[in-house]
Amino acid sequence: MEPVEALRRIAFLLERAHEPTYRVRAFRTAAARAEETAPDELADRARDGTLTALPGVGKVTALVIEEALRGETPVYLRRLEATEGEPLDEATAALRSALKGDLHTHSDWSDGGSPILEMAETARSLGHEYLALTDHSPRLKVAGGLSADRLRRQLDVVAELNASLAPFRILTGIEVDILEDGALDQEPDLLDRLDVVVASVHSKLRMDRVAMTRRMVAAIADPRVNVLGHCTGRIVKAGGKRGGLRPESEFDAALVFDACAAYDVAVEINSRPERLDPPKRLLRLAVEAGCRFSIDSDAHAPGQLDWQPFGCERAARCGVPASQVVNTLTADDLLAWTRSKR
Repeated sequence: MEPVEALRRIAFLLERAHEPTYRVRAFRTAAARAEETAPDELADRARDGTLTALPGVGKVTALVIEEALRGETPVYLRRLEATEGEPLDEATAALRSALKGDLHTHSDWSDGGSPILEMAETARSLGHEYLALTDHSPRLKVAGGLSADRLRRQLDVVAELNASLAPFRILTGIEVDILEDGALDQEPDLLDRLDVVVASVHSKLRMDRVAMTRRMVAAIADPRVNVLGHCTGRIVKAGGKRGGLRPESEFDAALVFDACAAYDVAVEINSRPERLDPPKRLLRLAVEAGCRFSIDSDAHAPGQLDWQPFGCERAARCGVPASQVVNTLTADDLLAWTRSKR
């Protein structure tokens, strides 16, 4: 294993384990530095014990580089891989293996931590056929939401990347804010150009139950919306960028899920460990309503793309059939569905 590969693998496993961002960043920074350093210089520094003189390389990451250069699997990596988690049960594993992509991910164009290409390459390594890039819309300034002009530029970048990544495909998309009146936070004509539109509530999460229900249903009824993202907005695990705990938003879940079924909008099963949204009682209600679903990572970093098993486990426990999960479809069939209402 080459040093850059080892460092990136460690960062991936730390992200998947939901370790602190600073720890992940240390390994990604060291990987970038090792990649831009000439192989002969890297080897000379490892021999002379001067790797830590390179900016961004510390004692731990220097040891990883030295061990990799000796042809060894770094001890740090071996330890992580030995404790990376319990095996999936049969139902969860079957659902995960049926997934062909991920419809909710973020890059460093908004509040993600990695370039689009790195996210796409990681998704491909996990066995995906496609990845929907759904950076935030402009109103969410704290997350670096994309203006219309920036989103147009991103579409050009994605087109260039797809030319080199084929047959893997990056699907164009957005996580668009649902505004207080149920309108969508992006130009309608631009939304029409996208492959996938995930609509989510990010503001005024504690608004009145009736008003929130009206707001969500209005967005669901918009023909451009394909997926209702993290519907309750809850945070069940404190820490990280999202801070402390957050209660569920209040809305008429039966009415919202009936609207999703009527307008053929998929209910997202958000796999982030601090969200796990919707709660199981609401997930079962959505199953009873006949909804479609999308099991998504909501990844903001490459290692988080492997969080989908968390959503698969919840889906399996609540009786979600694979036939109702839209990201079990091939890219062509998925796009036929997302564009069918527009």
